[in-house]
Formats: sequence, C-alpha cells, structure tokens
Amino acid sequence: MKILGAFASVILCVSMLIFPKDTFEAATVGLATWWQIVFPSLMPFLILSELFLGLGVVHMISILLEPVMRPIFNLPGCAAFVVALGYTSGFPVGAIITSQLRREKMVTRREGERLISFTNNASPLFIFVAVAVGFFHRPSLGIILAIAHYGANLTLGLALRFLGHRDPEKTMEQANYRNLLLNSIQAMIKAQKKDGRPFGKLMSDAVKKSVYNLATIGGFIIFFAVIIRILTLLGITNIIVEILSIVLCPLGFPESLVNALSTGLFEMTLGAKLASESSASLAYQVIAASIIIAWSGISIHAQVAGMVSDTDLRMYPFILSRMAHAILAGLFAFLLVQAQPVAAFNLPAPAEINSLFIVLTSVILAFLSLLVPVCTALLCFFLGKTAWLVLRIRR
Repeated sequence: MKILGAFASVILCVSMLIFPKDTFEAATVGLATWWQIVFPSLMPFLILSELFLGLGVVHMISILLEPVMRPIFNLPGCAAFVVALGYTSGFPVGAIITSQLRREKMVTRREGERLISFTNNASPLFIFVAVAVGFFHRPSLGIILAIAHYGANLTLGLALRFLGHRDPEKTMEQANYRNLLLNSIQAMIKAQKKDGRPFGKLMSDAVKKSVYNLATIGGFIIFFAVIIRILTLLGITNIIVEILSIVLCPLGFPESLVNALSTGLFEMTLGAKLASESSASLAYQVIAASIIIAWSGISIHAQVAGMVSDTDLRMYPFILSRMAHAILAGLFAFLLVQAQPVAAFNLPAPAEINSLFIVLTSVILAFLSLLVPVCTALLCFFLGKTAWLVLRIRR
C-alpha cells in the first residue's frame, strides 16, 4: 500500500510541475473555501468543545444524559455532546470531539467508532445556505435535503446500537440514576480539579488547538482541490465517469448526473454544485445531491482520518457507514420528493450571503448546541425525580 502511495505521490508531483497554473488556481479555490466558509463556521464550535472538556461540562453531561443515550444509541452520556455539536457544526467536528473523548477514556474503542460513524454530518449552514440557496436557488429545498441527511444518519445511529452489545472494553460505570444531578456536579468538579488550568490558560489553549485543527483541515481542503484538478487534467475523472455510467445508467440514473457523482466521490461541495447544474430533472438533482452530501467525499474522509490518527479508532467502520448513509439519504430524498414535489419549492434566493452571516449563525448554533443537551438533561432529571417520588408514595 505504501509503495502504491509513493508511486501516486510521484505522479502527482510531476503533474503539478507540468500544470503549475492549474495547480495554483485549484489551491487558491481551496484556500478561499477554507478561509471564507470553513474557518468562520467551525471556529466557535471547536473553541467551545475545548472549553467544555476543560471545565468539566462534558463530564457533567455524561452523567446526566446516560439514561437517555444508553437505551437509544447504546452509548455513554458524553456522546450526547458529540451528537449536539456534530449535527450543528458539520464535518469533521464529530471526529475531533470523539477523538478527544477517546483520549480521555470516556468512550471505548467500539463506542468511538460507532460515534464517529453517525455524528459527522454536513452543517445546517452548508445544506440551507450553500446547497439550497447557493446551488439550487431554492431556500425551502433545504428542508428536504436536511431531513434526508440528518434523518438517514440518525437511523444509522439507531441501527449501529445493536453492534455494541459485546464490547470487551468498558471504561465507564453506569450512573446512579437516583442521584443524577449530584453525581453530575461531582463529576464536573472532579474534572476541573484534574485539569487544573486557570480559565485564562484554558481559553488560550482552546484557541491554539482550534486554530491548529482548522489549519489541518485547511491543508486537506487545499490538497484535495489540487488532486481533483489534476485528476481532471489527466483524464482519470473521465474514466471514473465511464465506469459509473456502465453501472448506473442501466438502472435508470440520468447520464448527466454521473459526472456530478464522480466528482462527489472526491469532494462533496463540487459534486453537489455539479448536481444542481445538470440537465436532469430537479427531483433527480435533489436525490443525487443527497447521496453526494451523505457520502461526503474522500476529502472529508481524509480529514476525519487525520483527526483520529493519534487514537486507536479505526476508519473502516466510518467508511462503511458513509456508504450506508449515502444509500439511506438517497432513499429518504426519493420518498420526500414523492411526497412533496420539488417543483413546489420556488422561493427566490437572496442575492448574497456574506462571511458575517456565517460567523453569527455559527455562534448562535454553538450556543444552541449547548442549550439542547443541558435542557434535555434537566428534563430527564426532573422526570426521574417525579417517577421516584411516585414510586415512593405508592410504597
């Protein structure tokens, strides 16, 4: 495998020397995407996740939401934190936080692998703003895409719970449900004492680590932008298109969307854009975009691999889950299109979405991602207390 990688690297290097202008243009496009969209949209979430870990908030949520996450997803309570941020921030935040939890021994290896398999999603900003508004020019179309994307991944998470019954590694004991709030507060205080950093130092470290992770993500984005351009120039993309045409066209898939799928195999954003520009009907465009966004592209897979590289989490469960997610998302989109014809979504799109909108929306989503698990935890606590009091009165 390493020999093949070395051979491919040499070919890529030679190709970059042969096509210097195209290489520079592709790298510039990748850099602009990272700086204008990815950096401002992910930065608040990454800083908050570091603060939550250092302040013991994740440890508190882990105890509070154990009665919710264990029966539903067969995961510890701290997984709720990953779900909340993963579904509101986008790739690859779910993998970043899961790797942090694994290093803290708050999840087992199998739990971590199942967790990254259904918590790495496209962000709501990407689906509603970039795809629905920017590509399709139909803001309301984002509803279909979002339901198909998140609904399919949650379904996948529910299905994966059945794979975790025989876990040889158990790092956490079940929370004492009768003293849920007290135990959660004690866990938070214990985590703060163990960390020991003053808030100023914690904030500084959170910003530094977030910038480092974002720089790594930016490197992947730029590098894969160049790879896709080189593959196109060398004609390899056309070969992939021909192979996909042989497989998909006999199944009734429009030939005009095959190019979008071949591009989406490597990069999600470009693939979704090409799907929206194809000559196929709008229904087929939506289904193809759902498949591409769910698969997420090898570029995202490489980012996730980079984020979990310093842990023992394996990548093959994640890749298999992306395949399953792509199939489920395409099926969900097909059912939604049948129930509600996409031609009905004809609302005009706004002329421009600027970076300030992305930053403000990201901050709002970050606070909402904290509010949701906390409110859920409090609701579970009060329901548990009420049930305990009712049982005590009956006795």
